[in-house]
Amino acid sequence: MSDECNRVTVLGGGSFGTALASIAADNGFEVRQWLRDPELAAQINREHRNGRYLPDYAINPAVSAYTQLNEALEGSGLVLVAIPSKGFRDVVRQARPWLDPECILVSTTKGIQEEGFKLMSQILEEETGGRHIGVLSGPNLASEVAERQLTATVIASHDPLTRTRVQTALGCDYFRVYASNDRYGVELGGALKNIYAIAAGMAAALGMGENTRSMLMTRALAEMSRFAVAQGANPMTFLGLAGVGDLIVTCSSNLSRNYRVGFALGEGRNLDEAIESLGQVAEGVNTVRLVRDMARQEGVYMPLAEGLYQVLFRDVPARDMARLLMLGEQSSDVEFVLSRENVQRDHRDSGDENG
Repeated sequence: MSDECNRVTVLGGGSFGTALASIAADNGFEVRQWLRDPELAAQINREHRNGRYLPDYAINPAVSAYTQLNEALEGSGLVLVAIPSKGFRDVVRQARPWLDPECILVSTTKGIQEEGFKLMSQILEEETGGRHIGVLSGPNLASEVAERQLTATVIASHDPLTRTRVQTALGCDYFRVYASNDRYGVELGGALKNIYAIAAGMAAALGMGENTRSMLMTRALAEMSRFAVAQGANPMTFLGLAGVGDLIVTCSSNLSRNYRVGFALGEGRNLDEAIESLGQVAEGVNTVRLVRDMARQEGVYMPLAEGLYQVLFRDVPARDMARLLMLGEQSSDVEFVLSRENVQRDHRDSGDENG
């Protein structure tokens, strides 16, 4: 294997980026991790530990941390970009002069840029002009990955080289990497599920039962796929790891940052208090607003996203919004089997306008 093929760079010092860096090193790759914080970089190099995000996790000693992009990116054949969506474009733009034109660029960020409603892979294309662009997404709670609990993820790309190279770099006996060519569907699944994790956290704090959680997740899946298909995604993608898989884990676990924000809201805290109690970025908060606005613009029916928007940004009490959601239309279960339009027509034809 050439040096270029054997060198992996992770941009970002958070929990998931750190876990991926260690996996690649375990697989025999030379791994460099870029961080902004000199003290954290020094700690990783000295103690092989990320005390801020994964304090109890031993990082493979072969991972070297850098604070200079040129040093971190030199000769790298695979670059994993694990930067929160707010700073994603800025970091990629700074990295561009040091990227090999043929290197593989993979986003691991589950978010959407507000300006232009851009996904992270689209930002990678715009800023670099690269030919080998991919997205890594799935039910991947970073702390469990770090603990080597059995986990699966998806690498999505139109480019076969990107898919196979990422599978080689990250696939191991506890982290399985499956392939997809529906990049937008996988990426939208990762971003959209954050919305519904907030809703699940709210429902849990309000004491709602398992029936409610089941209803919430399945209607969320319908809403996610409806929106994604309107954006050009394949609805079948949402039956996989990046769709229903990621949705289940983020709606079921208090390790999910978005779930914890929702739980705090359900306890009666306002949005600022909920975010402050978390102490980390919860991508779903901004995604709620962006998706709700885009759904309204394109005429996509998304009652859960609309309800969450009212709670987060219009100070509607979570319990009141939960009751209002039950008064919405009773339409089709799976729209790709029976469309909403057909159900509405059936009700009109029968003289019942309340369906």
